Amino acid sequence: MFTKILIVNRGEIAVRIIKACREMNIKSAVIYSEADKSSLHVRIADEAYLIGPPPASESYLHKSKIIDLAKEIGADAIHPGYGFLSENSEFIKMVEESGIEFIGPSSKSVELMGDKTAARRLMQQHNVPIVPGTTEAIDDKTVAKKIAHEIGYPIMLKASSGGGGKGMRKIFNDDELDSAFDSARNESLKAFGKSEIYIEKLIVDPKHIEVQIFADKFGNYIHLFERDCSIQRRQQKVVEEAPSIFIDDITREKITTAAINAAKACNYYNAGTIEFLMDKNKDFYFLEMNTRLQVEHPVTEMITGVDLVKMQIRVANGEKLNVKQEDFKINGHAIECRIYAEDVDNNFSPSVGKILHHRLTSGPGIRIDRGIDLLSDVPIYYDPLLSKVTAWGNTRNEAIQRMQRALKEYQIIGVITNIPAFNWLFNQGKYLTGDFNINFLEKEFLPLIPQKWNQYINPEVEEAAVVLAALLKNKESEFKLSENRVSSQNRWLEQFDE
Repeated sequence: MFTKILIVNRGEIAVRIIKACREMNIKSAVIYSEADKSSLHVRIADEAYLIGPPPASESYLHKSKIIDLAKEIGADAIHPGYGFLSENSEFIKMVEESGIEFIGPSSKSVELMGDKTAARRLMQQHNVPIVPGTTEAIDDKTVAKKIAHEIGYPIMLKASSGGGGKGMRKIFNDDELDSAFDSARNESLKAFGKSEIYIEKLIVDPKHIEVQIFADKFGNYIHLFERDCSIQRRQQKVVEEAPSIFIDDITREKITTAAINAAKACNYYNAGTIEFLMDKNKDFYFLEMNTRLQVEHPVTEMITGVDLVKMQIRVANGEKLNVKQEDFKINGHAIECRIYAEDVDNNFSPSVGKILHHRLTSGPGIRIDRGIDLLSDVPIYYDPLLSKVTAWGNTRNEAIQRMQRALKEYQIIGVITNIPAFNWLFNQGKYLTGDFNINFLEKEFLPLIPQKWNQYINPEVEEAAVVLAALLKNKESEFKLSENRVSSQNRWLEQFDE
């Protein structure tokens, strides 16, 4: 087994990997930028090394410096987490050539599946259904219009080399295509270093369903069922659950079989996710493959009892999977909420600052994956994910009830969070009955804001904010909780600013 793993990430996923290393008696080493010197992952790792200035391009994305560090400290393996270099085939190849083990798939698999158009061609060849559209990159607007007319509007423009909503545009007519084509290419170039885009038919109001797969280096493949990731904002997931209440046993068998075939098509090993769009008739289409551990992996762990990070490490170490498909069954239901530092009233824009108060929730069926602690800084340079709250129950209804309770108890002060949006969501009849799709927040929630979130803000958080403000200013006498209850998040944040 490895003796030391270098974790080349930050935040909650770095903390998650550190904990797995501890349980396996493996020494953990982490990197950090100047902006992250007080971060939780730096505090709890066995070793921590400054890698560069705050910009990710000069720190967390500095390939050669990271590999040089791994050699210098004697790391046996590198774990990329998710984001940053986790799906960078060039980096993975550099790791492979260095003699250090990469905890993830091969560079060849990542390169093949990282090019979205190449992946679509491969899926087509292996009878995995794909969304109608192009299997080659498009760089000419006239050609794009011709294809749009052939498959029919509405369409989607998508970056060939990335995800997370970058370079993605919904197009409903020629005029919109004219204005969006160049901007999509430019955004793709800025985000991924490549401007290639392709065209897909827009599936109207689909579900976003993904299947967790796993494989070893000996050709053994399993799936760990599906996740419903349809609650999204700006094409990015914020709530995920497993299993999907929309999927019956017959559809589950079809979509998991397709996912295994997709993984086999690229000779994949380690953890991966096959993502699909599913229409109202339960017809599904390959969307992309995420060649890494997913942010939402806790919901799968909660319903299967599997530790995916440990399994990743063992497979990377050359071990065979010691389980078979028939060993798994779905146990209960799990829901995850991604807690972001962002201002719901201001189109989910990032909120930066210092965590001045952090009171964790707990209780039966509750799991917290966090990258913050008291006095942690939330910088502008990185994704504003603070933590993840996952609730498990014997039934979906029990999981929702536990999540509602947990969110009411969870207190974060110092930055604005999106917790009020979740409090709203779990009070919506359409969500409770499963009548939602990837456009649910855009259609049902965004029209409601900006507004004051009085009915969705936890009163205990408000009181804590007032007390904390008083203590910080050393003016306790000026604050009387019974007479001066804060009416909105904006109000107490203004007090901190003052």
